[in-house]
Amino acid sequence: MSLCPCGSLTTYAACCGRWHTGPLHLQAPDAEALMRSRYSAYVMGLEDYVRDTWHPSTRPEQPMELDPTVRWLGLDVRQHVPADADHASVEFIARSKLGGRAARLHETSRFVREGGRWYYLDGEVR
Repeated sequence: MSLCPCGSLTTYAACCGRWHTGPLHLQAPDAEALMRSRYSAYVMGLEDYVRDTWHPSTRPEQPMELDPTVRWLGLDVRQHVPADADHASVEFIARSKLGGRAARLHETSRFVREGGRWYYLDGEVR
């Protein structure tokens, strides 16, 4: 059993895998779990999951095309701040490497819950 790419130190099946497929598909219980599952989806090339968890009002119109040459190195969730029952933000740093060059994305993402499901709304790069 492999550890989840999101850095939770638990197995993929017990962590993000349950949101990616199966009976709990797309049912992350809070914004942090959705953030972690989206990071894992990027790592694993699950373009449909990334698209399906992006709020329709801000989702790009073009199909998702994740770059398979990006090597994801780790996720550090700095804080999860629920604003109310249906809105939250998550600050994180995602590290990656592309063509031998290291990159770091430091973002505070906003999430919204509609119809019982959490969605990524947008983010502010820090």
